[in-house]
Amino acid sequence: MTEPHAVVEHHHRDVQGGAARAAVFGVSDGLVSNVSLILGVAGASPAPGIVRLAGLAGLVAGAFSMASGEFVSMKAQTELLQRELALEEREIERHPEAERRELAAIYRQRGVAPEMADDLASAMHRDPQTALETHAREELGIDPNKLGSPQQAAISSFLAFCVGAMVPLLPWFFASGNGAVVASIILGAASALVIGAALARFTGRSTLRSALRQLGIAALAAGVTYAVGRAVGVKSAT
Repeated sequence: MTEPHAVVEHHHRDVQGGAARAAVFGVSDGLVSNVSLILGVAGASPAPGIVRLAGLAGLVAGAFSMASGEFVSMKAQTELLQRELALEEREIERHPEAERRELAAIYRQRGVAPEMADDLASAMHRDPQTALETHAREELGIDPNKLGSPQQAAISSFLAFCVGAMVPLLPWFFASGNGAVVASIILGAASALVIGAALARFTGRSTLRSALRQLGIAALAAGVTYAVGRAVGVKSAT
C-alpha cells in the first residue's frame, strides 16, 4: 500500500549536451544524403565503380562537413555562454548587493513572498560560486556545468554520419546494376524507419508517425535525385 506522502522518483534525460543530438541527426543526415547521392549517380547508369566512388566521396566529405560544422557551432555557443558567465561573475564580484537584489526581484516575480525572496537571495550569495550558478540558471537559463563539449559533439556527428551513409553504399561492394539499386532502396527505407522509430523513443512522439515521416523525407530526396540522374544520363548518352 502506497504511503500518502511517499516521494515518487522520476528521472529526466540529459538533453543539454550536444553529443546525443549530433549522433541522432548525424545518422539521419548520413542516410538521406548518401542514399540520394548514390541513387542519383546510379540513375545515370554509370559503371558500378563510379557509384562506389561517389558514395565513398559523399561519406567522407559529408562526415567531415558535419563534424566541422557541429564543432564550430558548439564552440561558438560555448564561448558565448562562457563570456556571459564571465560578465556575470564580474558583476557579482563588483556589485554583490545589487546582484543580490536583482536575484531577489526575480524570485518575487515568480511568486515568492518578498521576505522569503530576500532570504533566498541572501543564502545564494553567501558563496560566490553558488551565486554565479544561481544567476546563470535564473537569468541566462543555463547550467554552467553543462555547456556541452564541441569535441564530443563533433566526434559523435562524424561517426554517426559515417554509419548512416554506409548503409545504402554497402550493396555496391557486392552487386551492380538494378540489383544494387533495389538493395540500396530497401536498406535505405528500412534504416529510415528504424531512425524514425528511434527518434520517437528519444522525443516521446508517435513511433509510427515519426518512422513514416523519416521514410517520406528519405524517399523524396532519393526519388528527386534519381530522377535527375536518369534525365542527365539520358541526355549525355544522346
